[in-house]
Amino acid sequence: MPPEPTAVGGRFPPSQVSGFLGLLPAQHPAPPTQASEDGESVGHCPSCQRLFMVLLLKGVPFTLTTVDTRRALDVLKDFAPGSQLPILLYDGDVKTDTLQIEEFLEATLRPPDFPSLAPRYRESNTAGNDIFHKFSAFIKNPMPTQDNALCQQLLRALTKLDSYLRTPLDHELAQEPRLRESRRRFLDGDQFTLADCSLLPKLHIVDTVCAHFRQMPIPEDLGAVRRYLDSALQEKEFKYTCPHSAEILAAYRPAVHPR
Repeated sequence: MPPEPTAVGGRFPPSQVSGFLGLLPAQHPAPPTQASEDGESVGHCPSCQRLFMVLLLKGVPFTLTTVDTRRALDVLKDFAPGSQLPILLYDGDVKTDTLQIEEFLEATLRPPDFPSLAPRYRESNTAGNDIFHKFSAFIKNPMPTQDNALCQQLLRALTKLDSYLRTPLDHELAQEPRLRESRRRFLDGDQFTLADCSLLPKLHIVDTVCAHFRQMPIPEDLGAVRRYLDSALQEKEFKYTCPHSAEILAAYRPAVHPR
């Protein structure tokens, strides 16, 4: 009898998927002085959180299984040598690209048995897609004289996202033709879509890391972005998949230059 199919941290009903394996990284190795290292907790990996959210939103029962990245080579060497997590193995085909895995989940776990998570608006797919790149350039910058310029680039990207979240979408205007500012909770409306699964894990990292290392959380005057994050934290699909803040900070501490 073939083994029960497993998903990114869990199991699918055999009638839906066969031969499927996905892996999440275990907790990021902590500094030697930090006693909480366990090699089991969900670690800092926005790509893994993205897929974890997709599975929860699809409503597929599964059990989370983590992989200690310090020992991952032994686990992966037989079918995906040199690859990083997450990984999908399906009918002998290995997928290591997060977008391909997401597309596979959306195509396989489709209506009527599972909800579609595709955004209805094309713009939702690209909203905020430059924020994480700007953040990385800012937070990892070794030259203090460039901080202000890089910070302004990040703020402009966040402001652009704020503008998109404030702009009423067509379905909102159909209900309220005179609506001047959107009150929606997420990128595409009041429900999570694949666009949110992609952006929110990264946006949470931006807020957490900038607040701690640069005393610069996402500004309160970007009210729509703050509302977006606050709304996400009220939903179990995001709240329960977030790594602890200490885990995020531990992952970035070696790359951040003191100021």
